[in-house]
Amino acid sequence: MAAPKESVVHGSQASQHPSDTPDPDHELVQPQQLPALDRLLRQHGVAALVQEHGHTLVAAEARALLAALRAQALARTLGAARITAGSLAQQLEDRLRQRLAPALRRVLNLTGTVIHTNLGRALLPEAALAHVRAMMAGPNNLEYDLASGGRGDRDSIVEGLLCELTGAEAATVVNNNAAAVLLVLAALARGRQVIVSRGELVEIGGAFRMPDVMASAGARLVEVGTTNRTHPHDYEHAITGRTALLMKVHTSNYAVQGFTRAVDEAALAPIAHAHGLPLVTDLGSGALIDMTAHGLPAEPTPQQMLQAGCDLVTFSGDKLLGGPQAGLIVGRKALVDRVRKHPMKRALRMSKLPLAALEATLRLYLRPERLARELPTLRLLTRPLADIEAAARAVQPALAATLAPRYTVEPVALQGQIGSGSLPVERLPSAGLAIAPVGKTGRGRALEQLAAALRALPLPVLGRIADDRLLLDLRCLEHTDEFVNQIGLLRPTGERQQLSSK
Repeated sequence: MAAPKESVVHGSQASQHPSDTPDPDHELVQPQQLPALDRLLRQHGVAALVQEHGHTLVAAEARALLAALRAQALARTLGAARITAGSLAQQLEDRLRQRLAPALRRVLNLTGTVIHTNLGRALLPEAALAHVRAMMAGPNNLEYDLASGGRGDRDSIVEGLLCELTGAEAATVVNNNAAAVLLVLAALARGRQVIVSRGELVEIGGAFRMPDVMASAGARLVEVGTTNRTHPHDYEHAITGRTALLMKVHTSNYAVQGFTRAVDEAALAPIAHAHGLPLVTDLGSGALIDMTAHGLPAEPTPQQMLQAGCDLVTFSGDKLLGGPQAGLIVGRKALVDRVRKHPMKRALRMSKLPLAALEATLRLYLRPERLARELPTLRLLTRPLADIEAAARAVQPALAATLAPRYTVEPVALQGQIGSGSLPVERLPSAGLAIAPVGKTGRGRALEQLAAALRALPLPVLGRIADDRLLLDLRCLEHTDEFVNQIGLLRPTGERQQLSSK
C-alpha cells in the first residue's frame, strides 16, 4: 500500500492496522521531504500569490519559509501537517501579510493624554487631510509664483496667515520647534552670548537640552539667576559687548512651585531694547487662541508675546495649535529675514506635505467660531464629560462579558492631561473603564498580559496601568464601535489573555 502523497512513514510498513496509520499532525518530517522552491511556487495556492504580489517578493518569502521549515526538520520538531500544499500556501500568505504590513499604524489612544508625543501628537483636521491629498496627487505651486510666472518662496504659502493670526511683521517655518530655536540662535547669536534664566534651561523629549541646542548653534550660554528665582537685575548685570540677545524659554513641560520668581517678557523687553538687543521667546506649545475661552487653563500665545515686546517668537505646529509637526518663527521683519537667509534654513525647511497640512490648519483659525468643532485637538480637549461617560457605558458591557470571570470592568472617573509638555500640572476631568484581575496573586502579570493583548488587536488599544488596574480613559474615543467591534477578538485562556484565532 503506497503512502499518501504528502505523508511521511517511519520504520517498517509491514503493519497496516488502522492504529498504526501515521498521524499527519504528529508525524515528523525529514528535510529532504520539503518541496524545492520552484515546485512550491508552482503550487495552485502559491501561484495565486505570485499573480497578486509578483515573483520577486513571493519567491523571497518562500525561500525564507523553506529555510525556517528546514531548520525545524533538522531539529525534529516539524510535523507533516505543516508541509501539505494548503498549509504551505497559508504560511506563505501569512508571511506576505506581515511583510507588507506598515510599521506605522493607527492606534486607539485611551491613555488619558490627549496630545501624546509617542502617539503622534495632534490629530490633523479633515480640512488638512483633504488638502494634503489634493496637493500630493499632482504638481503644485510649492515654489512657483502664479502671478508673475517666476520662482516663488515656499514660506509665502503660510507667512500671510501667520502674520494675520499673530500680528507679526513677518514669519518663516521649519520642520519642528527645536529646529526653529536652533536656526534663530545660529542666525542671530553664533559666536556670541545668549542670556537665559537658569530656571528655564529645559530638557525636552529624547534628552535634547537647551544648553546643547545653544552649543550646536555656536552660541555661548550665559545663565542668570537661580533655579527658582531670577530678577531683572540678573539680566542687566550679565549684558556685555558680547551679548547677542536675551532669551525666554516657556517651561511648558514642568513647573516649579513655591518660593519662585521669574521675569516676564513685558518686564524683560525694555531691558533688552535699552541695550539694543532683541528679545527672543520660545513658547513651545503653540497655542494660537485664548484657551480660557474654551474652559481650559491659560497658555501664553505668540500674539501676547509680540504685544509684550518680544522681537521673535518660536512655537510648535503639532501641539496646541493642532497641526502637523512644524517650527514657526514670527516677529520683526528684519530679524525674520536674517533667519530666513541663514544657510541652515534650507536643511531645516518644511517639505510640501506638512506645509500643505499647516496651511489648511491655519485657515481654520480664520473662523474661530467653528474651531472647537473642526480642530480635533480642541474638540477632544473640550469634549463634554457627559459624552465621555456615555462612551464608557457603551463599551463596558461587551468588554466585561469578554473578560469575565478573570477580570472585572467598572466605569470610573479619571483625570487626564493635555500632554506634549503643555500645562504639565493641569488635569482634565475625564471618565473611562477600570479593569482589575479577580485573583489577589499575579495581578501585575495579569494586567501586563491583558495590556499586551489589547495592543495586539487589529486596531491596537493603549491604556495605562495604575493602582493594580488597567485604566482606559475614553476622552479620545469618539467612535465607540471602533473598539466594541473588535472586543470579540480578545479571549481569556488559562493564565494568559490572548487573541482568538478567528
